[in-house]
Amino acid sequence: MARRGGRWTARAGAALVGLGLTIGLAGCLGVPDAPRPAARAVPEGEPSPTVTAGNVIGAGTVKVALIVPLSGQGAAVGAALRNAAELAYDDFQKPNLQILVKDDRGTPEGAREATQAAFAEGAEMVLGPLFAANVQAAGGVARGAGKPVIAFSTDAAVAARGVYLISFLPQSEVDRIVDEASAGGRRSFAALIPETVYGNAVEAQFREAVARRGARLVGIERYPAGNPGPAVDRLRGVIAGAGAQADALFVPDTAEGLMAVAPALTKVGFSPARVRPLGLALWNDPRVLSQAAFQGGRFAAPDTAGFSGFAQRYQTRFGTMPPRTASLGYDAVSLMAALVRQYGSQRFADATLTNPAGFSGLDGTFRFLPEGVSERTLAVYEIRNNAANVVSPAPKVLAPSGI
Repeated sequence: MARRGGRWTARAGAALVGLGLTIGLAGCLGVPDAPRPAARAVPEGEPSPTVTAGNVIGAGTVKVALIVPLSGQGAAVGAALRNAAELAYDDFQKPNLQILVKDDRGTPEGAREATQAAFAEGAEMVLGPLFAANVQAAGGVARGAGKPVIAFSTDAAVAARGVYLISFLPQSEVDRIVDEASAGGRRSFAALIPETVYGNAVEAQFREAVARRGARLVGIERYPAGNPGPAVDRLRGVIAGAGAQADALFVPDTAEGLMAVAPALTKVGFSPARVRPLGLALWNDPRVLSQAAFQGGRFAAPDTAGFSGFAQRYQTRFGTMPPRTASLGYDAVSLMAALVRQYGSQRFADATLTNPAGFSGLDGTFRFLPEGVSERTLAVYEIRNNAANVVSPAPKVLAPSGI
């Protein structure tokens, strides 16, 4: 996927035109591909295998900051990102990195203070923060210092030149699922979109993706979060009955929201065998997979194979399963280690970070565009028998950018 004319667009199956990088997958640079040592639990009283001093991971000469909430809002996710960073450091065989871990307390002011402190201690770049407002605060400090940020927010609005988002952006998921549905013969799309920030973020992208594929948008309704009934009733003639005009129904809601959508669809006679439900990565939840209204539905999401292996090693090391976003911390540190090894003084230059060949990670291949958003290879899953099954694997490489 890439952006054309300031908007996201997607392309599949094109050959990779990269820069011949030597580490990682298919010309990409990133997570090490060599066999990793088996993770093991650290017995009580035994020192950690990672060189750690307070909130510092590693003892290398190249310093980067990891700014996450370790207290306040989001502290559990922040701790998991920190743990994942430690795991990546060890899996990459203790590279020439020193990771300065800073607590932003889940607030913009905390992020600003943490970024200032990190740069004062010699950090060359920032990994994090997690929340959009905090990314903006850290990004302002980083721009003033002429240093880059790789953040974990899913809000594409905070991306900018020098502030890159490694997170799972819903815009790329929209492109992938619409492209796959169109390639499979679905030509008439309808949508039920929640009146939420997330819904707002994907509606414009959905409209653009449908138009780009030359398909028709035959009906679209918005609904207040948790109350889809009236909107479903208004869309009844488009999505239900023998005269249904749509052959695909896009519903980009959370698992909680979809628990209200499913019975509302069933009530009006919606048949997923006739009109295919379409969704995004948030659909990958047992509650959604068990709903009769979504059997046969499809959604776009990162390939789960890499995360599964990571989660097992994480649990062995830290005694708990990681949240889904923890892999972003792992990939960010793995990327830093690879860039330090290969690029010397240009390791964190904008031209290096925006290499069109991209980088290989736990969740597939990804790259940063100059305006700060990222593109990822994504798989498409189909819900069958209350489980998600891959029907279109994630490509190994990204299509050329800018076409």
